[in-house]
Amino acid sequence: MSAEFDDIRPYNDNEVAAAIDRLVNDPKFQRAMRFVFPDLDWEQFVALFRSFKNKWDFQHKLIKDTVYNVVGRSAGSINCTGFENVEKGIAYTYISNHRDIVLDAALLCVMLLSAGYDTTEIAIGDNLLLHPWIEDIVRLNKSFIVKRGVSIRQMLEVSSHLSKYIRYAICEKHESVWIAQREGRAKDSNDRTQDSLLKMLAMSSDADFLTAIKELNITPVSMSYEYDPCDYLKAKEFQQKRDNPEFQKSPEDDLLNMQTGIFGYKGNIHFQIGLPVNAELEKLDSELPKNEVILAVATLIDKGIFQNYHFYPINYIAYDLLEGNNRFAKEYSEEDVQNIQTYLDAQLAKIDLTGKDLPFLREKILVMYANPVKNQLEAFGI
Repeated sequence: MSAEFDDIRPYNDNEVAAAIDRLVNDPKFQRAMRFVFPDLDWEQFVALFRSFKNKWDFQHKLIKDTVYNVVGRSAGSINCTGFENVEKGIAYTYISNHRDIVLDAALLCVMLLSAGYDTTEIAIGDNLLLHPWIEDIVRLNKSFIVKRGVSIRQMLEVSSHLSKYIRYAICEKHESVWIAQREGRAKDSNDRTQDSLLKMLAMSSDADFLTAIKELNITPVSMSYEYDPCDYLKAKEFQQKRDNPEFQKSPEDDLLNMQTGIFGYKGNIHFQIGLPVNAELEKLDSELPKNEVILAVATLIDKGIFQNYHFYPINYIAYDLLEGNNRFAKEYSEEDVQNIQTYLDAQLAKIDLTGKDLPFLREKILVMYANPVKNQLEAFGI
């Protein structure tokens, strides 16, 4: 590999030992590991860590067990379906909705591993690299860096560089890639693929837009968490932005969202790998104006995500409460309704705001759980 992508690519296997050495000598990394594993034998952990010779060792012998360990304490069940839609040895660009800052890609990768597939490379924003040890961990875990917060002048160069790397990973390294359908999470769960993402993916090819996109073998993935432990934080941010349009989250807020998402209770988790969209892309008229083609591609990806959501009582209850009807009453019991009301009260109680607007905050949380139902109904034309 040339040095062209050294600033953003995952570590090469010959860089693993040096990265591990930096990590085990970083006191902040040690504190983080002891937080995740309170009974950790540090010396034994270091010996295990130093035994890793490549990224495969790191993912199979540490990350897989660590993710299952964390999720085992913060989720009811986890499963993934749709493996019949993808082939081993083929590189895909997995595009998904985005619920959890850290776990979305991590869970997809460990479930791919468990099913006998290779893991993906993972797009991660540099705004989350709050400490040097986090960058080492994610690049050991096959992550590549998406540079955020650059100037308008730098944006084109940064986007072009990222696009070239993703195309290189898919078409030359034959490594699958995961990237969220939009920058950041859709805080209201109204998941829509951003035009800017598709433009970025295509800009590294000299071919027309449709051909450039088809070369990346895009495959939608639907991620459904029963509960979002960050729902109250998202609702809080909605009020903060309503009350102060200039409000911006701090790095501390990002860290709190990461920790809450990882360790907070998520209930049941279901991922669905959809069908690659290339067969549908073949049906599009390439003579359409470019903006219409981009919209059509985004709509196809969104439809693939919407149709494969998996719902829980809270989704149906939120929808019925907001719509003021009982359309999905058969999908939940009176006990479910009482449990959800108790859950909502508990989440709302966690919000520490001056001038706390409870009706507004409650509605925002309900919208987060109802929007996927609304979008699936639309996708199926129901």
